Amino acid sequence: MSTYDVVIIGSGPGGYVAAIRCAQLGLKTAIIEKYSTLGGTCLNVGCIPSKALLDSSHHYDDAIKHFEEHGIDISGEVKVNLEQMMKRKSSVVSQTCDGVKFLMNKNKIDVIYGVGSFKDSTHVTIDKTEGESETIEAKNIIIATGSKPASLPFIKLDKERVITSTEALKLKEIPKHMIVIGGGVIGLELGQVYNRLGSEVTVIEYMDRIIPTMDAALSRELNKVFKKQGMNINVSHKVKSVERSGDEVIIKADDKKGNEVEFKADYCLVAVGRRPFTDGLNANAAGVEIGERGMITVNEHLQTNVRNIYAIGDVVRGAMLAHKAEEEGTFVAEVIAGQKPHIDYNLIPGVVYTWPEVSAVGKTEEELKEAGVNYKEGKFPMRALGRSRASGDTDGFVKILTNADTDEVLGVHMIGARVADLITEAVTAMEFRASAEDIARMSHAHPTYAEAVKEAALAATGDRAMHI
Repeated sequence: MSTYDVVIIGSGPGGYVAAIRCAQLGLKTAIIEKYSTLGGTCLNVGCIPSKALLDSSHHYDDAIKHFEEHGIDISGEVKVNLEQMMKRKSSVVSQTCDGVKFLMNKNKIDVIYGVGSFKDSTHVTIDKTEGESETIEAKNIIIATGSKPASLPFIKLDKERVITSTEALKLKEIPKHMIVIGGGVIGLELGQVYNRLGSEVTVIEYMDRIIPTMDAALSRELNKVFKKQGMNINVSHKVKSVERSGDEVIIKADDKKGNEVEFKADYCLVAVGRRPFTDGLNANAAGVEIGERGMITVNEHLQTNVRNIYAIGDVVRGAMLAHKAEEEGTFVAEVIAGQKPHIDYNLIPGVVYTWPEVSAVGKTEEELKEAGVNYKEGKFPMRALGRSRASGDTDGFVKILTNADTDEVLGVHMIGARVADLITEAVTAMEFRASAEDIARMSHAHPTYAEAVKEAALAATGDRAMHI
């Protein structure tokens, strides 16, 4: 029987990063993956393929709507080749997954393919695709099994017309009308992909705004942009039935006044979030307690109730984000090695990869109000930047929230071009407890989108923004 210092169940961003860090720290490590490729949901049916389709559809959207104003004359009709778009997406996924396999080999990590389940608290049995099984021993075990798309109890997902994000990433035709149930990150990103490709897209959201967990100002701005792009947004709508009739899907919902409304489309994307995936782990055999919805309770060291078993990523509390899982993977590896790492969950940024992009870190204005914090706001519109006008990306703004007494930055909220990359400036500043004055006095290259951060910081220090 093979024996390891650490065995990781699941090879998504949390799992494979944990494996690499364990190996770097001199721990004999194995990783178990039930699918034939490494990378988990993020690389195979999540972050990477969705961004590939977002980029491809963005190029098409630019070609038919914006090339002419840039003086680019495309003779003849510009058409979507969906098959080629999907082929390119699959190629990007394949290259990325192969990259993870390379990293496992480079770091001498044993990769075992099959379904891993607990035999007891120090042994994991792997049922392999060929019908064989193998049991390995581990001093420490990390559960990194990720999440699956969630649904509503009354919805039957046939994965043909009533689909999840997984099926939406490999459609063979462009829907005439796609209804998206859920106005969160996944639904909005995929909704924008198909809206760009020519689908009529209708979003139905239960809460009173889209991206409801983010700052309300971001929600309002993104809603305005989507309507301008031709998407139909319906908030405060409670879906109560989804039925398929042939090639048509009929959705019934109650609007905010309680009146029943009906929507019809040829595809319905159910994007109401994700649930922890802990099915088949046989956690009881190890004594690990799993909650009703599959969530695993952990302490400040990300230990389960069984001392040598840890859990990270989507199966534990907090935002279901790949980069959060990566931080936790590194954290647990260092805890096992006897180090004293730290994660500040307040500084895990959130991003929506629509166009314009949306990103945020720290406290929202609503959270500060609820907590009774005395705060100041500095806001700067992207349309006032020379770089934004040059690229034609004038929607959005940067908003900085500071402690009114100390000037410390408490939250940064952005919507605009490339803010998914830009938010890291805010994370860095907040990690070092920067004030708005600190950011305002840093030189920002001109012309860049980043100048909006400097200008918003100037505004937060006392209405000192230069270019508005």
